[in-house]
Amino acid sequence: MNHTLQHKVAVITGGNSGIGLAAAKELVAREATVLITGRRKEAVYKAAAETGTIPFIADQASLEDIEKLKEELQERFGKIDILFINAGITGGFASIADVSVENFDSVMNINFRGAYFTLSKLIPLLSDGASVVILSSIVAATYHPNSSVYQASKAALNSIAKTAAAELASRNIRVNIISPGPHKTEVMKKAGLDATTLEQINDQLVNSIPLKKMGDPADIAKLVAYLSGPEAGFITGSEIIVDGGMML
Repeated sequence: MNHTLQHKVAVITGGNSGIGLAAAKELVAREATVLITGRRKEAVYKAAAETGTIPFIADQASLEDIEKLKEELQERFGKIDILFINAGITGGFASIADVSVENFDSVMNINFRGAYFTLSKLIPLLSDGASVVILSSIVAATYHPNSSVYQASKAALNSIAKTAAAELASRNIRVNIISPGPHKTEVMKKAGLDATTLEQINDQLVNSIPLKKMGDPADIAKLVAYLSGPEAGFITGSEIIVDGGMML
């Protein structure tokens, strides 16, 4: 048993699947008390039972839900030591000329606006010396056709993370960014792509990665834990890219 995060209170948005779920398992293994959020009640409660975490139903796109989350955390713990802002979606794929307002709003409301106000509303609960980790993506620095909204949402997220690192440094609160490349999660499946298309995309991605494999969410989880522990006490405002060499 790793005791590095004992007595720490951690919050993970979108903690019921993928990287969020892996992070929940890792932080619990290091003896943190972990609360996970998500939109789907059944999935959140199942994940909580699986990981020994505390479930809370909240949509990151909803300012009302963010406020309720803040109230719950204030009442239950009175503090947060680790905040992992992880929830996000890719949205649909379309050119700038064809993108719908609905798709734009859906992606931005979760990935940027929701993440921004999750951080904003929870800052008063952050302990001095707390760690904030924000999940971005290597797409923040890419310009692939038909992915403009998703890419822009992550680029905006990176910008506010660095500003937050500067603003919160006086309280020794560290804010860091993890930008994964392709990992074995269901994020693309949630975008509505069929199995054949997903397999083709996965094959193309693996061929474009120097290490010739997809990433494992468990590795991102270990990085979240590291950035949240005492060993990373001098790291803030950093973006750590985990992509198997894809951006070389």
